[in-house]
Amino acid sequence: MAKPARRCSLNDFIDWENAQETRHEFYLGQVFGMGGTRRVNGLVAGNLSAALHRHLKGSRCRAFMTSMKVQVASDAIFYPDVFVTCDAIDLKTDMVFRQPSLIAEVLSDSTQAYDRGVKFAAYRQIDSLKEYVLIEPEARRVEVYRRNERNNFELVDQTGQTELVLDSLGLRLAMDELFDGIETASADPANPTNAA
Repeated sequence: MAKPARRCSLNDFIDWENAQETRHEFYLGQVFGMGGTRRVNGLVAGNLSAALHRHLKGSRCRAFMTSMKVQVASDAIFYPDVFVTCDAIDLKTDMVFRQPSLIAEVLSDSTQAYDRGVKFAAYRQIDSLKEYVLIEPEARRVEVYRRNERNNFELVDQTGQTELVLDSLGLRLAMDELFDGIETASADPANPTNAA
């Protein structure tokens, strides 16, 4: 994650950020520039978003990708890789969403600690959030943090399973579809030492 670019209020940040060519996130008065997306992250986020779009067709819920802002309380604005909202007010907003029911982040070495730490701590403040999904493309690791009846998030590790199960949306997605286009290490043409 980049160093803070500037300090400001949340409203000042939204006005400023809307005028920028690149994306920035806001947390506790600090502004952070976002780096570019890696190919494998983009593929996985796109695969998940497409599956969610198909699954939610005809429902009151919609899936969105990286270019949409999610506000957490009065102190954070993030760009989740993929999120779903079923909230009527959210579905009429142009830029800032506040009531997602599912958020997914596709991890990389540079964002993993941030997504697991700061972001997850902030996202847990969203009352509407039912599931938080963390995906590591190369390792094919998938962790689903699901809100339970005690209002705590429990880890459901789905790594190695044949399907990604998202209870909040009633979706079962084949892992092969989620990771479509992602080569395993043994099939990586740029790394012949791993070839079978």
